[in-house]
Amino acid sequence: MKVLDFPLVKIAIAFILGIIASYYLHFPISIVTFSLLLSFIVFCGVFFWTFKRNRNSILFGISTCVLSFCIGTFTLLSHTESLQKDHYTHCKAAFESKQTITLILREKLKSNDYSDRYIGLVKTISRKPYSGKVIVNVQKDSSNNQLIIGNSIKLQTVLQQNKPSKNPNQFDYSRYLADKQIYAQIYCQKKEILVSKTIQKDIWYYCAKLHSRIIRNLEKSKFNPDEMNVALALILGQQQEISQEIIQDYQYSGATHILSVSGLHVGFIMLFITFILKPIPNTKKGSFFKLASILVSLAGFAIISGLSPSVLRSVVMFSFLAIGNHLRRNGNIYHTLLVSVLLILLFEPYFLFDVGFQLSYIALFFILWLQPILKNIYKPKNKLIIYIWEALTVSFAAQIGTLPLCLYYFHQFPGLFFVTNIIILPILSFIMIAGIVVMIFAIFTSPPLFVTVVFEKSIYLLNFMIHAVASVDSCVIRDISFNLYHLWAFSFFIIGFIVWIKKPSFHKLLFVFASIIMIQLSFILTKIKTENEEELIVYNEKNNTLVSERSGKNLVLFTRDNMIKNNRNVNSYLVGNSIALSKIKEVKNVLYFKKAKILIIDSTKSFSEKIKPDILILTQSPKINLERLIQNLQPKIVIADASNSNSILKYWKNSCLKKNIPFHSTKEKGYYRL
Repeated sequence: MKVLDFPLVKIAIAFILGIIASYYLHFPISIVTFSLLLSFIVFCGVFFWTFKRNRNSILFGISTCVLSFCIGTFTLLSHTESLQKDHYTHCKAAFESKQTITLILREKLKSNDYSDRYIGLVKTISRKPYSGKVIVNVQKDSSNNQLIIGNSIKLQTVLQQNKPSKNPNQFDYSRYLADKQIYAQIYCQKKEILVSKTIQKDIWYYCAKLHSRIIRNLEKSKFNPDEMNVALALILGQQQEISQEIIQDYQYSGATHILSVSGLHVGFIMLFITFILKPIPNTKKGSFFKLASILVSLAGFAIISGLSPSVLRSVVMFSFLAIGNHLRRNGNIYHTLLVSVLLILLFEPYFLFDVGFQLSYIALFFILWLQPILKNIYKPKNKLIIYIWEALTVSFAAQIGTLPLCLYYFHQFPGLFFVTNIIILPILSFIMIAGIVVMIFAIFTSPPLFVTVVFEKSIYLLNFMIHAVASVDSCVIRDISFNLYHLWAFSFFIIGFIVWIKKPSFHKLLFVFASIIMIQLSFILTKIKTENEEELIVYNEKNNTLVSERSGKNLVLFTRDNMIKNNRNVNSYLVGNSIALSKIKEVKNVLYFKKAKILIIDSTKSFSEKIKPDILILTQSPKINLERLIQNLQPKIVIADASNSNSILKYWKNSCLKKNIPFHSTKEKGYYRL
């Protein structure tokens, strides 16, 4: 690919590799700083040596890439807030006992059944200055919630560290929060919060106030709640109040990206503004006015949308595309895209590990790269067929590019994604335009009734069509086992095949065949790994006892409920390990795994004290004297699952400490793996 000959591509690859290496290898800051200074000195020396000789040098290219790599590692570490001396993670007392904490509310999150949730910026802990972001969970009650963004609040509480996933192969929420520089949560009641009269009036405060005014004016115009919540998601990126049923419909139809304000929405706005400004001549002043109008419009949309990370990165991406188009550099559209990636990662390197960031850029890249090839396969003359064909090719290009990542992260494939996109694109175009008009009205006053009705009915129609597609259950392929081997192998195949299609040659065909061999190897390696695994899992299940014994591809599940089916925790384990459930058996008192003898005691307490187990599992809160039991049975470890009460878990933990026996509570530490 000629695009790889551009120096910025090599610099960007080295920079991104530096970020990835720093993320996974956890380099010490001293070594990274020394490496950066040394690489900079070497770069300067090689640069002046090359400049004097007036010729290109391989050493200069290597030194540039090494410097870019070091800048990448340093950039990630410099944006890791927990490494800062005044970060709250260094205040151990805040995690051990109640401390007086003051913080400022920055962002409203999606509420759950029990709490209203916010992101707060820590200011002081016990009157000492600290910094960092936490999630504040305020328990719901019958009183009205008076908290607003910008409130400075004070409360006495204990910081709770984010807990990792409690069951195998599940979404690691603690790591997700850590990538957003959130390392702890606060749980409190409204009566425990002291709200200061002073409000920090920054851009976040004014964005939240703008949102509140828009919602208030929409409610005055008697907007249907379901349609209004979807409208707020489409235009403002506010998904907090959308029902789970609607979200599920969008997932199954392959249209989840519609609810997350990102590149699709920002692209629509850019196209709409470009269309409005089309009559202006492409003179020097006219082109500059068009560019300025587009940039101001995109910035305004980012502010109206609440400056969310997904919107900001999309606005930066399309702003660079607009600037590139203004400079008449359409041939270097990929380089313009690359500059936006570098700029975003320079200020927010953790975006690289955000699924939305990855999917947005990959989808846009494949639309620019693959869609022209697909479009040229068939050239219709009818305008309607031209529209349908272009919508299809755009949809297929984006779906082909993002397919490996989607299968890796979500393990499902919406078979009717192309139908969804053909149906929704025209109505979504109208909704975006009408939505912006309605939101602009709602900033100042309640929108006119006829505008509101048209907008509401168009969203109702969108939801209806999405639901109709999602209802074809047989076209949604779920629980697809797809691991890291498959991700890389299929990605190489897709890229290699497209490169060969664009300009066929023998060497490119060899690469395609090599990628096919890689796919076969990925399945072989997965099979070998699967068939050689043997393990026993005690799950963190609240209302049941779940223990699984795995031997290769077969899994035997021991449970109190023999009618259990499609358990989410077990299903995640099956999909994540490419295995199948062989049998479901009732939990027995004694299990054997390899050479380990396992005794399970439940609320019936029926067991023989003659058994000398290696592992003792306690479930369903049995009324036992654990100290005496440990003395008689002498187990090597005691495991208690989540079906036991919290009070009895504390008692058992203390008993094990006295007897110097390891104690594993799945509520605290997550699942146990043998």
